[in-house]
Amino acid sequence: MEAGSTYEVSVVASLEEVDEADWQRLSGSNPFVSYRFLSLMQATGCVGARKGWLPQYVLVHCDGQLVGASACYLKSHSRGEFVFDQGWAEAFERHGLKYYPKLLVAAPFTPVQGPRLLAQDAQAREVLVQALLALTKSAGGSSAHVLFLEEDDREALTAAGFMVREGVQFHWRNEGYASVDDFLAKLSHDKRKKIRQDSKYVSQAGITYSALEGRGIRDEHLEFFYSCYANTYREHWSTPYLSLELFQEAHRTRALDFVLILAERDGKPVACALNVQGGGALYGRYWGTTEFARGLHFETCYMQSIAYCIRQGIEYFEGGAQGAHKMARGLLPTKTFSAHWIADRPFAEAIEDFLLRETEAIEAYVDELSEATPFKQQ
Repeated sequence: MEAGSTYEVSVVASLEEVDEADWQRLSGSNPFVSYRFLSLMQATGCVGARKGWLPQYVLVHCDGQLVGASACYLKSHSRGEFVFDQGWAEAFERHGLKYYPKLLVAAPFTPVQGPRLLAQDAQAREVLVQALLALTKSAGGSSAHVLFLEEDDREALTAAGFMVREGVQFHWRNEGYASVDDFLAKLSHDKRKKIRQDSKYVSQAGITYSALEGRGIRDEHLEFFYSCYANTYREHWSTPYLSLELFQEAHRTRALDFVLILAERDGKPVACALNVQGGGALYGRYWGTTEFARGLHFETCYMQSIAYCIRQGIEYFEGGAQGAHKMARGLLPTKTFSAHWIADRPFAEAIEDFLLRETEAIEAYVDELSEATPFKQQ
């Protein structure tokens, strides 16, 4: 942008008021900030005022061109975020203060790192940050939270007074493996042996696998997946965040590029794992089963997805939130970041102190995990 450029900030309640090409030009290849995914979340009712996720899309224009955008939500709870601040909310309430509404900038229900301040350049990003603060204040929000963000966004937010919070996920990286055996050969003997044992148990149970994509995923496959997905919530006395309609429409419109790992016995499905492909990565999202079989979880969720990445030359497999047990399958600890702004200064100072201590613990945890690498020592 030229010096002296004038920016216009607006907030709209629906992406129907935004040109898809303009949004996509800023959002890039990450599937979870794409125009179609975010629009579909709202169109299917998975986000909305009734769900406690009130969409507020912040737009920045310069000379009539969209140069910045951010998918924001005014939240009346902290569910579906995967960065846990319920303790902060309880502390507010104990002191007679309201924590909700709060402003959330995130891909809904999706703990995947990606761009959150969709900006053409650094200036537009700075304008977006100030717009987020202004929206938080005008809505009477206690705070603003930007989850699973990338480095450029993190730098802009910390410069504006946001506090950074670290987390840990477990990701697999394709080091140019020619085959699954090539990958396994890089693991330590005990890890390689355990993986092969689990695969053998699953095979002996008569279970075979298919990796379905595109037109190979039919309605009955998604219906089976959804029954497993919903059952997982029922077992925890909860209800699903997402609807079958969302998954069906996301597949039909290619809002998300699904890769469904399907486990069958005698032609009957017994387990599955739903992944999303995009931006050079495979994202592990959901899994479920109708029965127990030794080794089934690891084989379905991780080994079959890693095998798919090797066959397709996909660079990364992100195994979802949390889970140090994933290291046994070659997924290594990877830091994630979120940024938080708290309006109340005494609480901001208390949370900053908490985050400093939490960060020290995270750093020590990652160091400890890194020493327990599943790969052969050089």
